[in-house]
Amino acid sequence: MNDSSKIIRIAAKGDGVTADGKHVPGTAPGDTVEADGSVTPGPHYAAPPCQHYGSCGGCQLQHVDEDALRTFVTERVAYAAEGQGIAIGELLETHLSPTRSRRRATLHAMKVQRGAVVGFREAGSHRIVDLAECHVVAPQLFALVDPLRHFVAHHGGKGTIDVALTLTDQGLDCSIRNLALEGLAATEAALEFAQQNGLARLTLDQGYGAETMWEPQPLSVTLGGVSVPFPTGAFMQATTDAEQVMCVDASEWLAGASTIADLFSGLGTFAFALAGPAKVLAVEAARDAHLACKTAAGSSGKPVHAMHRDLFRNPMQPDEIGRFDAVLLDPPRAGAKEQVAQIAESSVSRVVYVSCNPSSWARDAKRLTDAGFRLEKLRPVGQFRWSTHVELTSCFTR
Repeated sequence: MNDSSKIIRIAAKGDGVTADGKHVPGTAPGDTVEADGSVTPGPHYAAPPCQHYGSCGGCQLQHVDEDALRTFVTERVAYAAEGQGIAIGELLETHLSPTRSRRRATLHAMKVQRGAVVGFREAGSHRIVDLAECHVVAPQLFALVDPLRHFVAHHGGKGTIDVALTLTDQGLDCSIRNLALEGLAATEAALEFAQQNGLARLTLDQGYGAETMWEPQPLSVTLGGVSVPFPTGAFMQATTDAEQVMCVDASEWLAGASTIADLFSGLGTFAFALAGPAKVLAVEAARDAHLACKTAAGSSGKPVHAMHRDLFRNPMQPDEIGRFDAVLLDPPRAGAKEQVAQIAESSVSRVVYVSCNPSSWARDAKRLTDAGFRLEKLRPVGQFRWSTHVELTSCFTR
């Protein structure tokens, strides 16, 4: 048997790769690519549990077993560091979120001749896969698929409707975009939809911005033991288990710091987990998230000070950063190039970097190590199960 026909790893976009560099979609490590192009499954191939796998773009790796999935997530992070020549002090155990654990997701819906379709888009297409099952979203989210299908069939217009679902402390938050309600009957139907399905909030954007249609009581999410107001469209980690792992890492790595700057802080996921006895400055550009964090800090009495500041246009300067014992940052996928450059020039000696993009993280990590930091700990996190989307936590000291 020619070793070059064996799949040896999974590439960043989910294709299997042979020893000679050939990319073969839908293959797992250990599979054999025959001369006629057919594939003989190896020990790491797994039967996909979902009937939609292969058409639905929500998952790319249901065909690999747990070991291969863990290896993929680990290698995506480790190779990103190695590609920049960064030495890893300790590569910690990779965390994978379990099935049906995702507490937020954006589905798409469309009225069609036979009714309506609701689901994720096909890979590389705008076509919507009409979901009959889903093995990644929480059951509370999936339970709304059939009612949504019925509602859109009766009240949807032309074009695609986006439906963002999030589990909050009060229940399910449903935010619908690109749906215009025609007349009083449609508006009453929307309210009935919210009531019958026990929604905690229903928000509609009919082309003029988000409007809350139904919210019996103000929505909140619990972060670090603190109840934080939850604005429409606000960001939080996709699974509670991954959030807990990330917060525990941050708390352990920043233990002993009396003052911490939490940059790109959002609602305060890390700020509230770290606060007390440490004092935390939570810096965020999105006004709604900043105000929610500020409100929660005031009502909880936690030593968190919320600051509204765009760190892309106006990064904290070295002298400002130097006033803190440590820095935590959790930027968007683009990373934090300008802010990291200022951190590198500062006198701070401890940095925890949480990232949802190993590539931009590695670029920023290289800037830190060039400035004398050492990557002490690194943990890969796969909270988007069976997806090529990989996250991580990391700790730098100097």
